[in-house]
Amino acid sequence: MNPFTILPEGCISEIISFTTPVDTIRSSVISRGFKAAAESDVVWDKFLPPDYQNIVSRSVSPILFDNKKDLYFRLSESPILLDEGKMSFWLDKTNGKKCYLLSSRQLTISFSDTELFWEHTFDADSRFPEVALLNNVDLLDIRGMIGTRELSPGTNYAAYFVFKVSERYHGLESTNAMVRFVNQENEDEAEERGTIVILAARTPRNLKGRLPEKRTNGWLEVEIGKFYNGDDNGDVEARLLDTRPFHAKVGLIIEGIEFRPI
Repeated sequence: MNPFTILPEGCISEIISFTTPVDTIRSSVISRGFKAAAESDVVWDKFLPPDYQNIVSRSVSPILFDNKKDLYFRLSESPILLDEGKMSFWLDKTNGKKCYLLSSRQLTISFSDTELFWEHTFDADSRFPEVALLNNVDLLDIRGMIGTRELSPGTNYAAYFVFKVSERYHGLESTNAMVRFVNQENEDEAEERGTIVILAARTPRNLKGRLPEKRTNGWLEVEIGKFYNGDDNGDVEARLLDTRPFHAKVGLIIEGIEFRPI
């Protein structure tokens, strides 16, 4: 006799809650006796982040759901906009880890308040109301910062720059990329160990640096850096920096900086 068949449904739900979302779905498919237990709020409440109520309350649009499982899949399949549309949030579907995309309006971009250098405009491919379009600058300095308490603890993360380029792009072939914990490392130290990324180049084969990859939604992404999120590391900053003088940068279109688990 299978010992699980004589256990109360609540006990089975408690046991399943110590697995993963993927294991839970598999168990509900292969065993009719597990299905009801695997649908329980007891299970899916464990897979949701502890602060999910606060996150949902910050959503631009109301989040409608019937139960905790429904909410989990709502958050893992459709990113939601938070904080007046300046940030996007979703869950990694396989493990429930938290993911964020900071919009261009949430970033610190040098000279972005001057229309001669930057403009904020609509892009049909973006999930945000606006993207940042680079008209012309010599100094390219883009920073995205998030508190590590916003992220899932005990998790390896990577930061990605999400962008496109216009047809008339120029000067985007060599940019220094770095990630640092703000209260643990100063800017100079981070710059020294930074990695060169190639945002766009006519002849990338002749250059050395990390190349971007195309996302399924039409945007490009390039990894800025990786980090391990412990219990509380304060703020983490992802930064792109190109200080080459008399070297104009043109045609960069910024959706944002994304933090997601590796």
